Amino acid sequence: MDIYTLLQILLATIAATSAMTLFSYAISASFRELYKEPVLLTFLLTQLKIDVSIKTKATLAWVLHYFIGFIFVLIYHFLWANNILKLSILNAILLGSISGIIGITGWMIMFKLADYKPNIDFKGYYIQLFFAHIIFGLVAALFYYLTLTIILIAKSNVTI
Repeated sequence: MDIYTLLQILLATIAATSAMTLFSYAISASFRELYKEPVLLTFLLTQLKIDVSIKTKATLAWVLHYFIGFIFVLIYHFLWANNILKLSILNAILLGSISGIIGITGWMIMFKLADYKPNIDFKGYYIQLFFAHIIFGLVAALFYYLTLTIILIAKSNVTI
C-alpha cells in the first residue's frame, strides 16, 4: 500500500466517521436520547476499571471510534480495489447496511460483556445506529471516489 492509498483511506475514514457521528449527535438531540457512540464508549471504558482519568477515557473512546471506522474503510478498500464490489451508491448502501448489522451486534456484545446497561432506548439506538452506518458507507464511498480521482491526477502529473 502506497502513501496515496493510505491517505485516501484515512480521508475517507475521517469523513465517514465524522458524518456518522454528526448524524448520531443530531438524532440524540432530536429525540433527547443518548445515542452518541463516543460517550457510550467512554461509559464502557469506565466499566473496565482502567486506572486513568475520565478525560483520558473519553479521548480513548474517540480514538477507538475512529479506529473502528478505519477498519471498516480498510475492508471497503479491499473489496473495491480487488473488484469484489464495484464502487457505487448501491454497494455503498449495502456495505453501510452490513456495517450497521456488525455495529449493532458489537454494541450488544459490549453491553452484555461489560454488564453496562445505560438508561437508553435500545431499540431506538440500534435503529439509528443502522442508519448511521448507511451514512458512513455512503460518505466513505464518496470520499474514496473523490480522493481516488485526485490521486490518479496527482500520479499522472496532470495539471488542472
